[in-house]
Amino acid sequence: MNKDQKQEVIETLKGKFSQYSNFYITDTEQLSVAQINTLRKHCFDKKVEMKVAKNTLIKKAMESLDSEKYSGVYDSLHKVTALMFTENPKDPAVIISSFRKSMNGERPVLKAAFLNGDVFVGDNQLVNLTKIKTKNELIGEVIGLLMSPIQRVIGALQNRPETATAEAPKAEATSEAAASGNEQPTA
Repeated sequence: MNKDQKQEVIETLKGKFSQYSNFYITDTEQLSVAQINTLRKHCFDKKVEMKVAKNTLIKKAMESLDSEKYSGVYDSLHKVTALMFTENPKDPAVIISSFRKSMNGERPVLKAAFLNGDVFVGDNQLVNLTKIKTKNELIGEVIGLLMSPIQRVIGALQNRPETATAEAPKAEATSEAAASGNEQPTA
């Protein structure tokens, strides 16, 4: 790889780091070509971009953008590195977990995840990352929580007139019975 090719890779990576605020750094060493192609297909299906590059080029791309922002992931740049770029912070974790289950293996290994400025280091973080709620899930929960009291109030208001009108005929029936009871002769 000559200097121009390296610079082109760095520029491509800079574009990806600028475009996506979420990315995963994984170790795909010991995966066969067929397994990597299957992993790429899973990524493509979930709209996750997977890129493989040399660690030094990845580090140079990050340093040229913001060396402090990405400093937490520099230690994870060793061995074979595959980057997974995504808009949804949960998708790569789900892809990795399901891929491991389908292959009955421990690969790919999660080295680090950079999610909206937060760094998660180590493969032990994978379970936590699969449980992260997406933005849409959180919005749905908040709307549900906000709607719940409103729905209770509306339900109470809708039920109130029915109970009031239901009580009114009972009261009329009771007063009529009492009135007709008073008109009957006593023995």
